[in-house]
Amino acid sequence: MYITDSDNSRIQKYSKNASVGETVAGEGSGIAGVGAGFLSYPYDVAIDLNQKIFVVDSSNHRIQLWTGGSSVGTTISGTTDVVGNSANTLNIPRRIAYNWITHEIYISDTRNYRIMYYPVGVLNGTVVAGGNGQGLNNNQLGVQHSLYHDAVTNSLFISQCDNTNNIIQWSIGASNWTLIAGYLNGAISSSSSGFSCARDVTLDPMGNIYAVDRDNRRVQFFSIGRSNGTTIAGINGISGANASLLNIPISVVLDTQLNLYVSDSANHRIQKFMRY
Repeated sequence: MYITDSDNSRIQKYSKNASVGETVAGEGSGIAGVGAGFLSYPYDVAIDLNQKIFVVDSSNHRIQLWTGGSSVGTTISGTTDVVGNSANTLNIPRRIAYNWITHEIYISDTRNYRIMYYPVGVLNGTVVAGGNGQGLNNNQLGVQHSLYHDAVTNSLFISQCDNTNNIIQWSIGASNWTLIAGYLNGAISSSSSGFSCARDVTLDPMGNIYAVDRDNRRVQFFSIGRSNGTTIAGINGISGANASLLNIPISVVLDTQLNLYVSDSANHRIQKFMRY
C-alpha cells in the first residue's frame, strides 16, 4: 500500500501485513522542499507495474517520477515552484489518472480548472477537459479533487467540491461533460443523490461507482446507471473514530477482491471495509 502522507511531505509504502511504513518518495523526516529529493504537500500517487512512483507534488506545482530505490525524483510535468496556465505549467495539481496500457497520464490542474493530458515523455500537456474558467456550465469545471480514467469508455470520471459538489463524466475528445451524481447547480446535499464535497471517485470492473462524500463523512456506492447512492462506509453526517465511523474521508481505492480502503484523514488512519 502506497500512501500520500501530505502534511509530512512524503510517500509511505506499507508492505503486506506491515505496521511500519517505509518512505519511498520525499524526505523521510517530513521536511518539505523544492529540490529533487523533496516534496511539498503531495496530494496523490500512482504506481505502475514496474513500481515507478508518480507523485502529484501539489505545492510545488509539478508531477515527480521516482523509480524504485531512488532518493530523488524527476519532473515529468509542470515547472518546479512555478504557477501558470501554459502547456508546461500547473496551478495546484491534485490528482493523477494513469493509463496502465498506454502509460499516458491525466492530471487535475485544479486552480486552472482543467484536466491535462501527457503522453509518455512529453513535458507540454494538452487540455482534454475544462480550460474555460471555473463554472457550472457543462464545458467548465469547478474545483476538481479527483479523477479516474475508465479504459472501457475512454472517459474521465471527475469528482468536484466547493461550489460544485458532483461527479461528472467527460469522454476523451468531447467538449462537455455528463452529470453522473449530484446536482447540476452544485447544491450541497446529504440526500442519497447528493454530496457535500465529492472528494474522490473510483470504479469497479462492472462500472459501479464508489464516491467519497467528505463532509457527509461517508462513502457512497452507485450502481451503474443509477444516480441514487447507497452508503457503504461511515454514517451520514456523523464523525467519529470507531470502526464504523469516518472523520473527513478523502480518498478510496479497491483491491482485486473489491475490498474498500478509505483514507480517514482527520483520524490519521486507513480503514478497510469488506466487499459490498
